Amino acid sequence: MKPNVTLLALAFAGMCFTSTAMDRWAALSQIESGDNDKAVGRKGEISRFQILPDVWSAFATDKANWENPRDALTVAKETMKKRCADFEQTYHRAPTDFEFYVLWNAPAQVEQPGSAVSERAKRFCNLLGKDKNLAESPKH
Repeated sequence: MKPNVTLLALAFAGMCFTSTAMDRWAALSQIESGDNDKAVGRKGEISRFQILPDVWSAFATDKANWENPRDALTVAKETMKKRCADFEQTYHRAPTDFEFYVLWNAPAQVEQPGSAVSERAKRFCNLLGKDKNLAESPKH
């Protein structure tokens, strides 16, 4: 019997938000904007999580306010729920903390992040208190 791919993706998606989930969000906010709820990036990124406008539009409700940390967190979580599910369907495992950050910052680079993205991902892992040896991109 062939497993239901949708059910497997949903099961794996839950793994993306396990024990370090809140730590991940705090670290993400810190590294992206220094927890600045009014931050606007060079490419128009908004909120403490520096969400691109097209991503915000895709995941935010009409009444969501990007300067509200709860709304920004909701949009960030919805964004990553989709990205993690796609990752897990492809690689049959949850992303590491390093990969989680790459999925956030540069999802197209998840297999081979550039040096700038890798450095930021390592800093993200350090904020989570992860061993520096674990803060590397695994081989896919």
